[in-house]
Amino acid sequence: MSSKIEVQRICHYCDKEFTARTTVTKYCSDVCAKRAYKARKRAEKIKNSNKETTQIKIQPVEILKAKEFLTVQETAKLIGCSIRTAYRLIDNGTIKAVNLAERMTRVNRSELNKIFS
Repeated sequence: MSSKIEVQRICHYCDKEFTARTTVTKYCSDVCAKRAYKARKRAEKIKNSNKETTQIKIQPVEILKAKEFLTVQETAKLIGCSIRTAYRLIDNGTIKAVNLAERMTRVNRSELNKIFS
């Protein structure tokens, strides 16, 4: 069944005006359709990659929130400061910590909750 419909449309990819034979045509040519498809796929891959990166960044923080005792490095990461600042807070007495050995300083998670509440 052939149709003699001629609809003036604007290409969704190159923004040129063209005559379409159907009312659902979006692109002026096969080349524009393929380029639009590739652009959609590229955007989808970028979106998925960014989502994956965000999950990787968030994952360690979620694990740290579940721990009861934290190292100084983990404490610094959780409160968003440098390791040196975390040690300074421990030395000031702002954060209470326990020295189990020379290099085994541990901070109780409830101490951090007390500071922020």
